[in-house]
Formats: sequence, structure tokens, C-alpha cells
Amino acid sequence: MTQGPLAGLRVVEFAGIGPAPFCGMLLSDLGADVVRIDRAEAWAGQAQAVIERGRRSVLLDLKRPEDLDTALKLLDRADALIEGYRPGVMERLGLGPEVVLGRNPRLVYGRMTGWGQTGPLASAAGHDINYLALSGALHAIGPAERPVPPLNLVGDFGGGSLYLAFGLLAGILHARATGQGQVVDCAVTDGAASLMGLFYGMRAAGLWQDRREANLLDGGAHFYGTYRCADGNWVCVGPLEPQFYGLLLEKMGIDDPQFAKQMNPAHWPALRAKLAERFATRTREEWCALLEGTDACFAPVLSMGEAPGHPHNQARGTFTEVAGVVQPAPAPRFSATPGAIRRPAPAPGEHTAEVLADWGLADREPAAPPDGTGK
Repeated sequence: MTQGPLAGLRVVEFAGIGPAPFCGMLLSDLGADVVRIDRAEAWAGQAQAVIERGRRSVLLDLKRPEDLDTALKLLDRADALIEGYRPGVMERLGLGPEVVLGRNPRLVYGRMTGWGQTGPLASAAGHDINYLALSGALHAIGPAERPVPPLNLVGDFGGGSLYLAFGLLAGILHARATGQGQVVDCAVTDGAASLMGLFYGMRAAGLWQDRREANLLDGGAHFYGTYRCADGNWVCVGPLEPQFYGLLLEKMGIDDPQFAKQMNPAHWPALRAKLAERFATRTREEWCALLEGTDACFAPVLSMGEAPGHPHNQARGTFTEVAGVVQPAPAPRFSATPGAIRRPAPAPGEHTAEVLADWGLADREPAAPPDGTGK
């Protein structure tokens, strides 16, 4: 495979959950050869496991000296490593940074955790919602009466996977320039806090209140939020700029003078109620016919079942289908080296012999796959 801007990059991923495999998917989509080391007890690959797509699987029992040696030899040939275990697990397996970087000084060793490798919470269990809570992000998201977890988008995938991918690629550029690899300590708490940079800055400037539904971008403003239509479906508007705000009012036939007080928070609750009443007079389809594609900063709120069929998404190929499963296509897009989905999620050990041959380790004898085929 030569497609993608990361073609030729070799990454070893230790099977895990959450942000680590999503990072592997991102790198694979853009052309990296991502090889996942699976254990015999791993669940069989299924096409529905979208974030497991693209990579090849090697089955190793890391408690067997010969399989541990195989893992080390794969890492000798790799540009980067991805692991998402609690601090200390890789060291106990004999695969810690001192060992691996001692053998391959150019390797970039990516460590993905929730709390980070250090700190008083480093060894504690946790999930996306806990890491968001510590960063200040969870407190800021949701209606006034309670915080709401924003799926795993802000923590695991935004603050975790994307920062790990960014860190790995930065480390690889440094390694290629200097010959020196390093450890990338990627914590979801750190990434989520980083994503909050704009809002911490606005708070410091007195432009953001430390409570929900009271600010410009958190649903407090009547012109930046969602509204239910006559058919029960939803739409959203976000005309922050006065000219776009004015266009929205014009197209909706609103000439109420109170709406001129766009940036006065004291009027937002009353104006939100008036907008809600107006949006409830037509169906979503009717509002789309009037507002979609204009500068009113409008969009229908689509379900996951609806989104792939929207004309804009279809025109851009935002979604694709692999092995009968509709899923997001690779992103971002490259004019000269477009990315691609190589394959659906692999079964554990599906590519053991193939990978070992490709990486110059054809003489290795790893553990047999769960079905005993020796594939």
C-alpha cells in the first residue's frame, strides 16, 4: 500500500480501548502501516468496529519469551509505538521505554492514558467523563441545571487520540532530523484542558461566566443554539456576526425591535423564547427550504441515520461504506496523497504471517490464533 501522506511509516499498536485505537485508525487512514499486537483472548474482529479499521493484526502472547522477543524485533523496525495501558504495565511486560528506546533510539513511544504517566491520580481507573471533569470542560457543557457528557468526542478522541497523533508525528519529524526518539506522554486531561484554551482566555478577559447556558457559545445566546420544529425535528442557528444575524431575522420575517439587542445577555432568555415559538411554526424541511445554504448560519440537526444521506455529505464523500458498514471516510483530505481505508477491523492474528514476512521476521513462531488455525 502506498496511498496517503504517511505511506512508509511503521507503527506498532498494542491492542486496547478508547483513544489509543482511534489514533491508530487516524494514522492508518492516512497511509501508515499500523500493526496491532493482539492477545489470544481478544474478541474477534468485526466490520462494525469502525475505529479498529485499517490496521493488520499480529497475535502474540507477551508472557512467552519468544513472543516478547518478536514484539521487540517488530519495535526495532518501527517508527512509532502506541500503547494505552495504565502506567507501569508496559514496564512489567518488559516493553518499557528504557528497553525499547535502548534498542531503537529513533522510536517515538506514544503513551495514551486518561490522567497521564505522573500525578496523584495516574494509577487510578477512570473514563472520559472523569477526565473532562478535571479539565473544566465538563462543567462548561450542558444546560444550566446540570453538566452533560458530550459523548467521547471532547475527551477520549479530541483531547486524547488527536493529541497523540499530533504528538507522534511531531516526535517522528524530530527523530528524522536528529536521530533521537522520545516518549510522548499523552493524557486526556491535558488534551481536554488544551482544547479549553479559548474559554480560559475569555474567562480571564471577563467575557465568559463560569456557569452553563450563560455565554455566547454554550446555549446561553438565543442566536447560537438549537430549536424544535413543528414536526418534532430540530434545527440549529449560529449567526454570531451582525450581518448574518440580520439576515436570519429578515428571512424569518422577524421585525421585533427587541431583537436589535443581540449582544445584551439580559435579553437572551426572552429572545430565545420568541425564536423557539417561531421555529415551532414550521417543519424542519420547511425551515431548510428557507434557510439552508444562506448566510444565516443555519443547519438541520441530523441523526446518525440521516447524516450520510445529506446532499452536502454525499457530494463530498464524507461517509463511505466498508464491508456493508456505513462510516466516516478518512479526514482530512490531501490533494496529492489521499488517504484510504485499507480494510475492515481485523480478526486477532489475521495477518501474523504476512506482517512478520513484510517486516523481515518470517522465521518467528508466534502464539497460535484463538481458533488454532495458525494463520
